[in-house]
Order: sequence, then structure tokens, then C-alpha cells
Amino acid sequence: MKPLQKRNKFNRPSKEYTYRVESDSTLIDFLLATLKDKSRTTVKSYLSHRQVAVNGMPTSQFNTPLHKGDQVTINFTIGYKVFTHRRLRIIFEDEYLIVIDKGYGLLSMATKNEKADTAYRIVSDYVKSNNPDGHIFIVHRLDRDTSGVMIFAKHQRIQELLQRNWNEAVIERKYMAVVTGEPAPAQGEVKSYLKENAAMQVYSTNDSQNGQLSITRYNTVATNGRFSLLEVQLETGRKNQIRVHMHDLGHPIIGDRKYGSTCNPIGRVALHAKSLRFKHPITGQMLHFESLTPEKFEYIVKQK
Repeated sequence: MKPLQKRNKFNRPSKEYTYRVESDSTLIDFLLATLKDKSRTTVKSYLSHRQVAVNGMPTSQFNTPLHKGDQVTINFTIGYKVFTHRRLRIIFEDEYLIVIDKGYGLLSMATKNEKADTAYRIVSDYVKSNNPDGHIFIVHRLDRDTSGVMIFAKHQRIQELLQRNWNEAVIERKYMAVVTGEPAPAQGEVKSYLKENAAMQVYSTNDSQNGQLSITRYNTVATNGRFSLLEVQLETGRKNQIRVHMHDLGHPIIGDRKYGSTCNPIGRVALHAKSLRFKHPITGQMLHFESLTPEKFEYIVKQK
């Protein structure tokens, strides 16, 4: 495979190449197929030394999902400098947006009780370290107990564009959840009107005049009878929608005491924002980001 782009300074041979992904794959499989003259050990060393970037963002994760149209850059001489933080990682950044993979237990933004240790504060500090006049604006939130893909805008105008056209811009939102029991049927749809009471508890109602229409589709990926791993797709994005609908289904998310769970075998609410596909508000490019399903989710449904 020939490189899409070759960077060359001062007419010397370049050591950094960019390749276009032609079909869905994982990063390690793509690298091995592309770098056929390199040993598997050498290819893995490029990853471990952060010499590989996907769509401009360095990564060391060998199983990073790749999609048609993605660009993979390899620096054969030196590793890239990367932002690191134990609570989140940046998976995409351009002059308009920052997309992160938020860790479990981290608030999206400040509350009256928590102002410092939030995704907003961490990303804001990072942006200001590069540009003291820089700002970020939250586009959508994830609950503290939900990990996964989340978007920030670098300009208020970008935030407003995305929020105003959210349903048109977002093509796909998928989550992974571990629930109690085994849903029957194995795949289906939950539809209701959601409303929030004075205690900030969201619940389903049949009253279309006082609730917001909410639609959740689910598919069982794996089950051991006691617990099931579901892939969940949102048709609407209401507060606590998946948590309420899994409770309505009779199979609450494990660890979610607020919405009916009576067990917590993995020490967390088992809900993860796996992927987000949306149209870039400025370039019009279709972007697709994925966060790997937590290993604990897969482990618990394999136990007999």
C-alpha cells in the first residue's frame, strides 16, 4: 500500500507517512497489513512508543477500531507528544472540537458540590495550557456513572450549532450496558414519555402532554442467564433514558440502585457510551468515534 501523503522537509527522506483506511478494521490488523516488511514485534513497538496516530490523535491501543476514510499516520523515528490524564483521554481534536473518552466516576461538569475534578475542568486546563485565551463549551453530558465518548466545542458558536441541530447532526449513538437477567425477546424497543419529579427521579409516563417521547433500541450481545450484555441505541437522548428504560424492561442495569438494581458485582454502574457518529458542524465530514467496551462488562457475562 502506498502512503496517502509523504511529508518531506529540506528535501530529505521523510520518516512520517499517512495512510487512508479503505475498510473497517482494528489498528493492529491495519498496521500489520500495511507494514508487511516489518515484524509483528516492530509494529507493536511503534504502538507502545506512541509513534502511531489515528485521525491526528496519537494512540497506543492495538485494538483501536478503524473505519473507512480514517487516516493512520506513522512516525518511524520518534513518538508523538500526547495529553495524558488518569480520568480521561482525548481521542480527537481540531480547531473546533475535542472528543474525549471519559472515565467512570468523573462528572461531566461542575455542580454546587463538585467544581474541580470534572471532565470540563480537565479539558479546559489542557486547552488553556496551549492557548491561555482558549475556552471549551459542553455539547452534551454523560452521567458521572457513565463512561465513554463525549464532545466539547472550542467555540460557543460550534456548541450552539451542534445543540440546535443535534438530531440531524448525530447519526448514531450506541451504548453498552450489563443488565440483570436475560431480556425476552433478545432484541427490541422500549418507548415511553419521560418525566422528572421533584426528587430529580426520571420515570416513564403515558401522558404525552407532560412527558418527552423517548425511544431506546437494544440487542443482546451475550448472556449467562444471570446477567446480559446489551448494545443499546438511542433514537432520542433524554436524561437517564437508558437507565429508566432498562428498569421498565424489567432488567435494570447492574449497580444502578437509583433505577432498581439490587446487585453491584463489578463495583460500578454498568453503562458505557460506546460510539458516536455525527456530522462535523463546519467541515461536514462524517466522524465516527468508539470507546472500547470495559473488560469487566464482558467478564461478568462469561461467568457461569
